[in-house]
Amino acid sequence: MALSRRQFVGGAAAVVAATGTTGFSPSARPAALWREFAAAPYTHPQIPYVGRAGAHAGARRAPRPPVVANAVTHGATPDGSADSAPVINRALTEAGERGGGTVLLPPGTYRIDDYLRIGHSGVVLRGAGSGRTTLLATRNLTELIGPYGSRYGGDKSSWSWAGGLVWLSPHARHASLTAAIRDRAWPFEGWTGNRRDEWTTLTTLRPARRGDRRVTVEDPSALRRGQLVVLRLADDSAHTLLEHMAGGGPGPEAYAWDDKTKLTSYVPYEWPVRITAVRGRTVTLERPLPLDARPEWDPRLVSGAAPLTDSGVVGLTLEAPPVAQSPHLLDKGYNGVTFQCAYDCWAEDVVVRNVDNGFGLVAASACTLRRTRVEGRGSHHPYFCREGAHDNLVEDFRIAARTVPAPAGTQLHGINVEGLSSHNVWSRGVMETGTFDTHRGMPFANVRTEITVENDGRHGGDASAGPLYGARFAHWNVTVTNGRAGLVKIDAIAPYSATVGISEVREFDQTDVPDFTGELHARVEAYGDPGSVRPRNLYEAQRELGQG
Repeated sequence: MALSRRQFVGGAAAVVAATGTTGFSPSARPAALWREFAAAPYTHPQIPYVGRAGAHAGARRAPRPPVVANAVTHGATPDGSADSAPVINRALTEAGERGGGTVLLPPGTYRIDDYLRIGHSGVVLRGAGSGRTTLLATRNLTELIGPYGSRYGGDKSSWSWAGGLVWLSPHARHASLTAAIRDRAWPFEGWTGNRRDEWTTLTTLRPARRGDRRVTVEDPSALRRGQLVVLRLADDSAHTLLEHMAGGGPGPEAYAWDDKTKLTSYVPYEWPVRITAVRGRTVTLERPLPLDARPEWDPRLVSGAAPLTDSGVVGLTLEAPPVAQSPHLLDKGYNGVTFQCAYDCWAEDVVVRNVDNGFGLVAASACTLRRTRVEGRGSHHPYFCREGAHDNLVEDFRIAARTVPAPAGTQLHGINVEGLSSHNVWSRGVMETGTFDTHRGMPFANVRTEITVENDGRHGGDASAGPLYGARFAHWNVTVTNGRAGLVKIDAIAPYSATVGISEVREFDQTDVPDFTGELHARVEAYGDPGSVRPRNLYEAQRELGQG
């Protein structure tokens, strides 16, 4: 039987009080899978290496650029009596044009009749804390920018999975995106432009293997230490790159890829990464390669959109009007905070309330969402991670129980990942509602660890987007309070996956079948006994192994 909100919160608190962390037993034993992983952390067949996920390789503290503007002294009204969006946006833009800095929002409630944009690197919007500074949004993105249809056709609204009322995206890329939306030329949303043709080759790569941090390039002349580049891997006609993402072998080789038109639109695979050293033709990367770099995939380092880096949102609540949730896939765009084409950016101590979609990572990489919360009338996607978003960290997060019943025809997902997104981490979370929404588009190599969930959501995903899972998904120490399986126990569906220390669960009416035939090579350990094995948190344990 599902728990009430009071029972859920009280039960989770009791576990924390007794054990020191959600679902962890003081008598926990070392996990066999962990011992295997520690011996070969970059190449384990079931567990991905995510020890460098998050901004600045998972730094525990975000940068604090100097204060360059106080929104109130610039004309913002903290009593909510007037529209403060023009003042705040002007202060953010001026801060960026001067080279960066922090724009302060002192305690109060600030009405915003427009969405807020952070389009320059090194700019932070900082409130006085999520309990003291509130942005009160009055309009949605459909009203502010226009209807946003799907590039795949139909009557869907792309505001159901894109955009935010606080939107962090590089200025030029953002202008191109919104212009395309207004022109109804529905764009691709990633690093290489609206038609994925805005990139320049910096160099090609010689063959390399998953887990390598040092790669050999043909020509290092365009590369330098500290540079952000994009690794580009193109699929071949036999779809061997997609097979590799799924773990390889007879199952992926027998899969019908050609008719999965939405999935095949996601390749070439684009993985942003920073260069840490260039010595001759040897280039050292900030993170190990997520995949092999084989000649048949034309591996190269390219430059795409100028990135947004070192920008963030801290210490505030964004509240939308408490209007009813829209029917499924028809969201108007009362969305929270979204990062797009961003790298080394962050949100910390941020609450979003009454939103259609909460926190978005769209073609964003190496970003950290820390101490974030989604609450209010209920959301379609409380967290969405899509369009090739990689190496992000969402930790100490909470999805609160909805304050009103779900209207008929709406949908609830949860912590979403899709669109070939890889090496993302959700850690130390409490989900009073929602599910582990793996949304087709074959995301791979993602980790969900030390999470308590009232598993009442449903996954989604278009059939043309292909498999639910690629290889190396890991669910580690997950307490399911209502005993419902729903994409938490994944050994019967996800290839080369690890399900470790989760509650005993049962199937319900959404029972998925494997996308791939034959042996899945999935591993299960400590089933029915969350917190019974060490380490309790897979991500934190990987960090303790060292930075490599």
